Amino acid sequence: MTVSGVCRKMGITRQNYYARRKVRQRQRVDAGLVAALVVAERQLQPRLGTRKLHLMLQGVLAQQGVVLGRDRFLEVLRARELLLAPKLTEYPCTTNSQHSLPVFTNQIKDLVLSQPNEVWVSDLTYLRTEEGFLYLSLVTDKYSRKVVGYYCGDTLEAAGCIQALGMALKDLPARSHPIHHSDQGSQYCCHEYVNALAVRGAEDQHDRAGSLRGERAG
Repeated sequence: MTVSGVCRKMGITRQNYYARRKVRQRQRVDAGLVAALVVAERQLQPRLGTRKLHLMLQGVLAQQGVVLGRDRFLEVLRARELLLAPKLTEYPCTTNSQHSLPVFTNQIKDLVLSQPNEVWVSDLTYLRTEEGFLYLSLVTDKYSRKVVGYYCGDTLEAAGCIQALGMALKDLPARSHPIHHSDQGSQYCCHEYVNALAVRGAEDQHDRAGSLRGERAG
């Protein structure tokens, strides 16, 4: 079929057909230039994202007479499989606040500290290793920032938190009764942990998700 025949079928003029073909050819050239520039930048910064690339390359593209919006820029990279694969951000959740255990009134909001052993803050974090995750239980003195107790293990069970608390209580001066502060995770609200505090006479207080707000135990 001739070009004239195609134009009659499509209801367009020959001039319009050639104009559109020229636009398509220019788009292919522009896309090739964009891809080459992106590959060159990614060799220096492999994790450089699409939005940042679009901003970085505006000057070079303008010099070549290429005007490319962000959506079209994204389409070019997608067509040439140059979009970054999502980075895996798997990490363990160390806090479970959705439990039926008692929680306690916040006692440290607006509290001005003047010395160590007035408030202890307990928390759990994780350490990534080649063999998996380890979980670090910490008890920190809020005034001095000193870690007064710690325990590292391979589970999130309350036993590790109790071990860290035991280390802290072991060196606590006899007349000190710090307020205990945590994120209300189940490890810190369980009966075993609360009983360990009660034995020493420390006041127990938990904070929901670190927001410095809590509820009185039922």
